[in-house]
Amino acid sequence: MQRGHFDDLLAFLAVARERSFTKAAAKLGVSQSALSHTMRELEARLGVRLLTRTTRSVSPTEAGQRLLQSLGPRFDEIGQELEALSELREKPVGTIRITAVDYVADEILWPKLVPFLRKYPDIKVEIVVDYGLTDIVAQRFDAGVRSGEQVAKDMIAVRISPDQRMAVVASPSYLKGRNTPRRPQELVEHQCINLRLPTHGGLYSWEFEKHGRELRVRVDGQLIFNGTNQMLTAALAGYGFAYVPEPLVRPHVAKGKLRAVLEDWCPPFTGYHLYYPSRRQSSAAFALLVEALRHRA
Repeated sequence: MQRGHFDDLLAFLAVARERSFTKAAAKLGVSQSALSHTMRELEARLGVRLLTRTTRSVSPTEAGQRLLQSLGPRFDEIGQELEALSELREKPVGTIRITAVDYVADEILWPKLVPFLRKYPDIKVEIVVDYGLTDIVAQRFDAGVRSGEQVAKDMIAVRISPDQRMAVVASPSYLKGRNTPRRPQELVEHQCINLRLPTHGGLYSWEFEKHGRELRVRVDGQLIFNGTNQMLTAALAGYGFAYVPEPLVRPHVAKGKLRAVLEDWCPPFTGYHLYYPSRRQSSAAFALLVEALRHRA
């Protein structure tokens, strides 16, 4: 097979994975028209249609899906082996992709990444903020971050934070003239700031526990966000209760800008863990990042 044919197959993999000519073209650094022409030539050469195109989407045909499943992992393995050669260099190099929620990215990953990136300028880190339970293997992430209870058993998990807890908070201006909830069920009588989960498209039910009794409360209010930082901003502005990580609101509670309620219903959980597939071949860059993020009591 000629060298150009490999380039065509790589272009096909980009389109099939991104499900978009626009995104794939941007990723490959080529024009959309050139990429479309490449795909037509590849299909003509193979004598089979690989992609189904509509005005709104692109998806692999049965033949395209078969090619994606067979060639994708092989090209990924080649990429990993080439990246592994960086271990022979004097300085480790490589790109590491991590998915995490915004709170984790800002409050846990970033403080540890600052000195790490300065120490290893040839290592690149891409962080994608996502509240969905992303399949890191299918989406080609090197690692993800979840609370300890959410990590699948077939993954390697490395603790990167101490135990955490959630907090229910509201501003003094919102609480003025209103009854303070003493039980989670009483939150339904208040304005609450909701979080939408992209995985199922539904709203997150607030979770509570006390003396072994677990409760889930579906709250309501004027505002719905898909990120923690926006929920905090709305709570500070007096739009009701927010259910967010306690370390995020601790400074605001200390200054009197927010008040915490139902604290006895918010027990600790096992903190956040970096997780990755057990079969992953760790590059020098990835191994160094894991150690930099590892929590040390």
